[in-house]
Amino acid sequence: MIAGGDSRTSGIRFDEKQTMSSVSVFVRRKHQGSQIRVRGLVQGVGFRPTVWRLATDCGLSGEVLNDSDGVLIRAWGTAGAIDVFIRRLKAEAPPLARIDTVERGPIRGRCSAAGFRIAASTYGEVHTGVVPDSATCPACVDETLQPLSRRYHYPFTNCTHCGPRLSIVNAVPYDRVNTSMAAFRLCDDCQAEYNDPTDRRFHAQPIACPVCGPKVALEHADGTSLNLGGSDPIEAASRFLLEGNIIAIKGLGGFHLACDATHPDAVTRLRARKRRYHKPFALMARDAPVIQRYCALSPEELALLQSPTAPIVLCAANGPERLPDAVASGLNTLGCMLPYTPLHHLLVEGLDRPIVLTSGNISDEPQCIGNQQARERLHGIADYLLLHDRDIVNRVDDSVLRIMDGTPGILRRGRGYAPASMPLPPGFEHATSVLALGGELKNTFCLIKDGQAIISQHQGDLDDAATYRDYQRNLELYRALFEHEPQTLAADRHPEYLSSKLAREWSARDALPLVEVQHHHAHIASCLADNDVPLDAPPVLGVALDGLGFGDDGTFWGGEFLLADYCSFERLASFKPVAMIGGAQAMREPWRNTYAHLVATLGWAGYQKDYGALELTRFLESKPLATFDAMLKHGMNCPLASSCGRLFDAVAAAVGVCRDQASYEGQAAIEMEALVSARTLGEVAEDEVYPFTVVESKGAPYLEPEPMWQALLRDLLTNTPAAVMSARFHKGLARGVVAMVSRLSERAIREPTIALSGGVFQNKILLEEVAQRLRSNDLTVLTQRQVPANDGGLSLGQATVAVAQALTTGGVRCV
Repeated sequence: MIAGGDSRTSGIRFDEKQTMSSVSVFVRRKHQGSQIRVRGLVQGVGFRPTVWRLATDCGLSGEVLNDSDGVLIRAWGTAGAIDVFIRRLKAEAPPLARIDTVERGPIRGRCSAAGFRIAASTYGEVHTGVVPDSATCPACVDETLQPLSRRYHYPFTNCTHCGPRLSIVNAVPYDRVNTSMAAFRLCDDCQAEYNDPTDRRFHAQPIACPVCGPKVALEHADGTSLNLGGSDPIEAASRFLLEGNIIAIKGLGGFHLACDATHPDAVTRLRARKRRYHKPFALMARDAPVIQRYCALSPEELALLQSPTAPIVLCAANGPERLPDAVASGLNTLGCMLPYTPLHHLLVEGLDRPIVLTSGNISDEPQCIGNQQARERLHGIADYLLLHDRDIVNRVDDSVLRIMDGTPGILRRGRGYAPASMPLPPGFEHATSVLALGGELKNTFCLIKDGQAIISQHQGDLDDAATYRDYQRNLELYRALFEHEPQTLAADRHPEYLSSKLAREWSARDALPLVEVQHHHAHIASCLADNDVPLDAPPVLGVALDGLGFGDDGTFWGGEFLLADYCSFERLASFKPVAMIGGAQAMREPWRNTYAHLVATLGWAGYQKDYGALELTRFLESKPLATFDAMLKHGMNCPLASSCGRLFDAVAAAVGVCRDQASYEGQAAIEMEALVSARTLGEVAEDEVYPFTVVESKGAPYLEPEPMWQALLRDLLTNTPAAVMSARFHKGLARGVVAMVSRLSERAIREPTIALSGGVFQNKILLEEVAQRLRSNDLTVLTQRQVPANDGGLSLGQATVAVAQALTTGGVRCV
């Protein structure tokens, strides 16, 4: 046993009562025992064999084991050898590991066992992380494609450095018995690899081979049998893709729908069947050269594509070849990814073209994850189903990233990133246990435990009933995985968000405190935590630009300038509030926002007098304007909104982009951005940008768009190209935002840090224009990188606000 230490030695004895010879006394003076606790993402990544190898190299005795706190090492050797061991462990950790802390303490006595060994896992309360799913490593790809390998053409090849994690885990510790691989008993060859510390598959929980592992099958989507005549199912699926068929493919975290991306008819049929009429499709290609036929990849984009996270990366569609417009209609970017499982590598190995690989669902519903579920829900979309018999425990969407402002920014956090925990900033070490339930759209939720933020994968839009049910199931799953019992709940202040209603019901049922966080305060707090800003840091000037969030004054906000820290905020300024005619219908019909803005800034009569000859006028006059005028006059279903997103809708519709209907959130703004090339943007001089003015009012100042509208409408009269108008708007809006920041900085705080958040800042042009202009004024700029700037980052902000309010009631200053 260990005197004064952890008694779980798993067979290694430390005995201080043995009679010591003069030699052993000398050894005791030179040697010492250390208990080393390693916390972070250190399970299921080959950490213990790395410890074993390094400890053996350093001549140490002892053991290493997984437990619910992470990895525990008991090492015996000279002080210098242990020091070297710890330094090497930090420097040579496995590629998927993340070490957060290494804690070292003495062990009294000496180790009576020779050598170093890997001990069995122990169980207890969970204090460690679950590692995200990882793309197949190069060594496993080589094995899969190597004819002499026993895993040749095996679609489930993996090792400790790659493969499924979150998607197959039921509980922690991450051992095979707690995954969906428990159903597959290891053959003798795989068992030997699993037991060998020198093998890269040592304790690789999803280890499998053609003898003992999961199998694939190809079926007709109508349920009838398919005679392949002995052909490999994956090779047959590749052939069917080239013939113009649509195939549902069971992947790592859910089903995808695939077709040949160069086949216009196949892409169009997929859109119609899936009911995804405009939103762009993601693409997969076998290698970078295939992508480079359609996109000029930057070194940073190439590095992301080839990284272990293997996300979808938005790339400029400026290669020498073009794909059918139906792949990404109206856009100048393509969402590209490389194969990230052996199955995908085998599927596209022989294809010299990209395939569409989009989520396996009807538009806006959750991805299918079960075979029978896919048979029932996808038979009307797919022609064939490529299935396998390894259960997907947790649905995980593909992550989406974009290089913006010189660094990668996450647009959707899923496979490869979730549920990797984030250490909270300094000052949050004693954070209480919080569960933040996120927003309504692009939902994620966040658990706070042991000074870490555990953010779920992308859940989706909760207004879909199936998504909301899935969200509730995942809440319970995460609480079980991480043994999380919240002491406090956090949610958005919006009275109708389903996540907020659930939080209020939960709070009342279990008598838990509930912190309701204003939407845009959560955005800014998320940006602060993303950038490791300490709890006691001075306030920042936060610029939150998005679609809608419920404001403290009962109106909808969406273009906000806040003086904020984690504890609280003050609204200093906003965009000019304008009515949303028909409420939520204004988000689906952008032209409604155009009419509302024209009425609010120019008056309809004044507009008709000066701009009656415009085609825009004829379009608007075809609408029931008398009804809208009555609604505006009586304030009937026309809530005011200071929304930057609705301003983008209004301008896009005026220019003729996505005017009548928007089929997905942000479509008008995304297509507006896509009009602008780098060349066009560079050719717009500062004296040509559309002007905004800062207007002082009795309340707070606001950004007035009236001069912008006058300039834009004059350009419409002269038939200025839409791309030029979009560039002038983007640059003008950025200049207006910076002008407001400058005005507020002079009045509110000295030399502020500026935090930029909200979904509108996923617009690359606007983000870079604002950030560069602020930096040119010698201001520090914070942007979001580890979590999305859109509502996918809200839960982190809600959680940190709730923790900060709990920690600072003792006297730390809040705004």
